[in-house]
Amino acid sequence: MSKSVTSSFRRTSDHFEPDLVQDPGEQRKLRGYLEQIDYTVSAANQAVIQKDIHHVTLEDFRNLALTAAKARTAWVSTAIELAKLHKALEPEQLARLSHLRGVYDELSEAYEAMRRMVERGYLSYHKGLPAKG
Repeated sequence: MSKSVTSSFRRTSDHFEPDLVQDPGEQRKLRGYLEQIDYTVSAANQAVIQKDIHHVTLEDFRNLALTAAKARTAWVSTAIELAKLHKALEPEQLARLSHLRGVYDELSEAYEAMRRMVERGYLSYHKGLPAKG
């Protein structure tokens, strides 16, 4: 499996990577099958996602980004405050810190997923309100 670095975590590709097939005809046939699979998966994703979400706007991205930023801030500020205690973390403190990290991670993953959905055409993007400035 291949890995790529995205922001602060590693994502593992879950695509099958076949051994090299020497016969060019077999290679073309395999590529054709994989294209059919990718098209089918894309159509299924588009149908399901658009049924529930319909479309997203710049405001949706902004709201998710602000929520993730607040979650990251809560996580890091809590870690800073706990570090000021100069002692080992109690189980409850560690649980709270882990929870805050989980919230941030989930929101970051949701942003990445929403961006991928737009990028891949599963979800339509509508120009929302102009950015506040």
